[in-house]
Amino acid sequence: MKTEWDYTELAQAYLKRPDYAQSAIDKMLATAGVKSGDAACDVGAGAAHLTLRLAEYGLNVCAVEPNDAMRENGIKRTADYQNVQWFEGVGEHTGMESGKFDLVTFGSSFNVCDRQEALQESGRILKSGGWFACMWNHRDLNDPLQKEIEDVLKAQIEGYSYGTRREDQTEVINKSGLFREVVYVEGTVLHDIPTEDFIEGWKSHGTLQRQSRDRFDLINTEIQKIVEAKGEKIIRVPYTTRIWMAQVKA
Repeated sequence: MKTEWDYTELAQAYLKRPDYAQSAIDKMLATAGVKSGDAACDVGAGAAHLTLRLAEYGLNVCAVEPNDAMRENGIKRTADYQNVQWFEGVGEHTGMESGKFDLVTFGSSFNVCDRQEALQESGRILKSGGWFACMWNHRDLNDPLQKEIEDVLKAQIEGYSYGTRREDQTEVINKSGLFREVVYVEGTVLHDIPTEDFIEGWKSHGTLQRQSRDRFDLINTEIQKIVEAKGEKIIRVPYTTRIWMAQVKA
């Protein structure tokens, strides 16, 4: 399925992305009150980073992903889970049955949708009292290594911005009029990542690719030089998983 954000060339590098903080996922699931056997729809499921966490919890997951290459990787990673099914679709048009799900999640994908349309679609497919949640993994930009990388991005791309992925989503969710009070959840995690995986992971950065255009390869080369100059086999990267969630009105 063709979308404005095409992750085909980024799909393999996306496998190197770090997982979300388990503490944040646990808080989200507890807040939503879901239990094993409940139905979840993971929208923009990509390579199954969030899908796997939901499946491990025992939820019956419909993973919706528009990109063929990303979906293929997700299918491979969840092959051992009988409680995961994969579908082609987008956040604005999931193709899912109305009123089916206890939980609808967007893991690092809400920002690539028309957010109001995606919220309307989430409201349609949620059960009465079901929960919507969107989340992202944010690197700690005060970490010395991450600050060096940020300096490269800002030097190479005038006005570089992370766009809506680092914004507070509360106002956007409230604007839909579909949900009760927004609940914010976060959790921090230190990921020990092999140096080559951390370097490769940058090649999956869709926001960076769109803004850098013909400088994307150059920027990745500069990041590689900075990381390799540390002389470490393992890079410790601090992340904060930030989740905005809300219960659909009855």
